[in-house]
Amino acid sequence: MIGLISATAAGAAARDRLVAAWPERVRVYDGPVGDAVRRAFAECEQLVCFLATGAVVRLIAPLLGDKASDPGVVCVDEGGRFAVSLVGGHGGGANELTLEVGELLGAVPVVTTATDAVGVPGLDTLGFPVEGDVAAVSRALLDGEPVALKTELAWPLPPLPVATEGSWTIRLTDRLVESAAEREVVLRPPSLVVGVGASRGAPADEVLGLIESALGDAGLSAASLAELATVDAKADEPGIVEAAERLGVPLVTHSAEELAAVEVPNPSAAPLAAVGTPSVAEAAALVRGGELLVPKRKSQRADGQPAMATCAVVRRPGRGRLAVVGLGPGARDLLTPRAKTELRRASVLVGLDQYVDQIRDLLRPGTRVLESGLGAEEERARTAVEEARKGQAVALIGSGDAGVYAMASPALAEASDDIEVIGVPGVTAALAAAAILGAPLGHDHVSISLSDLHTPWEVIERRVRAAAEADIVVTFYNPRSRGRDWQLPKALAILAEHRKPTTPVGVVRNASRPDESGRLTTLGALDPATVDMMTVVTVGNTATRDIAGRMVTPRGYRWQASQEGAK
Repeated sequence: MIGLISATAAGAAARDRLVAAWPERVRVYDGPVGDAVRRAFAECEQLVCFLATGAVVRLIAPLLGDKASDPGVVCVDEGGRFAVSLVGGHGGGANELTLEVGELLGAVPVVTTATDAVGVPGLDTLGFPVEGDVAAVSRALLDGEPVALKTELAWPLPPLPVATEGSWTIRLTDRLVESAAEREVVLRPPSLVVGVGASRGAPADEVLGLIESALGDAGLSAASLAELATVDAKADEPGIVEAAERLGVPLVTHSAEELAAVEVPNPSAAPLAAVGTPSVAEAAALVRGGELLVPKRKSQRADGQPAMATCAVVRRPGRGRLAVVGLGPGARDLLTPRAKTELRRASVLVGLDQYVDQIRDLLRPGTRVLESGLGAEEERARTAVEEARKGQAVALIGSGDAGVYAMASPALAEASDDIEVIGVPGVTAALAAAAILGAPLGHDHVSISLSDLHTPWEVIERRVRAAAEADIVVTFYNPRSRGRDWQLPKALAILAEHRKPTTPVGVVRNASRPDESGRLTTLGALDPATVDMMTVVTVGNTATRDIAGRMVTPRGYRWQASQEGAK
């Protein structure tokens, strides 16, 4: 919960904008400011104070404990011009909240945490448990000293400015380390899954003790435990549920049929009779794949009674991550916040060289850039998938929406379920052009590429003819190039068989870019020679009209009929 504190009417007005935007996330604290801050500090994970930073510093100073437990505190001036991350930038999430508040209020976010200021991910913000001298190794990264990254298993990490050798070390491992060495940070990826079986009424201490001993004997860290897994029939078994809660990991369950299909080294008749599968612990750990590190073992009871719990430990490989990112039509303000986040998260960026240049300034230091020229789409797609299969966090970029005449299709044709794929939508050229023209896409519409490099012209022509006969608004991509100058006149002629010469046509070049141009003409007047590959051409349907210089397609034909009847 985010506590909101204000002292003046101006501060309250800005505060209420957060309340309206985040009704489930925030709580307003009224009354004397000092009391409000103290109550919010004790009850909330984060605070946003619409007060002077000096006042907030004095109010929270007696309340501060340590950076691991203090809430994040953000200050916003009463004019709403600046949002300042004051306390708990990483541990309390104040830096991220500052960016959110700044974007919502139109305020300039002020983040002074050193790693954030220079674009280096904080080692304590990677989403992993972290051990060792985080401050010293982070300082070495900031000072440009050689910091070696030693990964004992592949895992998708954000970009880090690291070297192959160095006097400082970042170590990624799920193995036990008694204590991080001097000048070392240990990152704990969630790579371990413990499958658990238990008799009815098994004590939580017995289940937990078995898990801890299994991990310890195998030299594995409980900090890398991702989940406990068991059969559906044990989803409510109190001892298993409590063990998961005490370990701070989710309890994941699978059906007996699913577990029975998993090949295991130690099947047994007992669980088959009890819950319908010859293995619970091993099968539940292995059902999503991985390496069996600890075969089924039973708990040992001090009273000599039969064991009531079993467990097995599996290491699941880190799945590479491929984000297919749409950059929009070109303008920076049409690049979505989600796209920016994915670009900064990626350790490897793959893209067309001219698109890379558009967003190079958004990349974090250490991002590896693999760029190529026009005509290498399939090669870029293969490269991106191959890098993801190596366990990297990859961003594959395309203009507009990456799923529309762009990189998503070839990339997903190469990818399989061994990597995680995330699609990040972008504003398409058709949508950007439509916004410039007015509202040409107000009713059914279709986009057709006139490039026959990948699609035979016979297929393209059939689609154009179908759109013409169906009276659908058509947006043409790739309408005309130097070596391909006859397709657009042919497509327009097909449309002219079904639409009047006065049908509005919108022509937009370089939509959203500095040299953007847009004009409204008609089907009969359009000169195809004025169109090139940077142009989007939108042809209206029989209901589309030029209204005050804007291209408008009504949402329904009844609207058009009523307009004509009123004349």
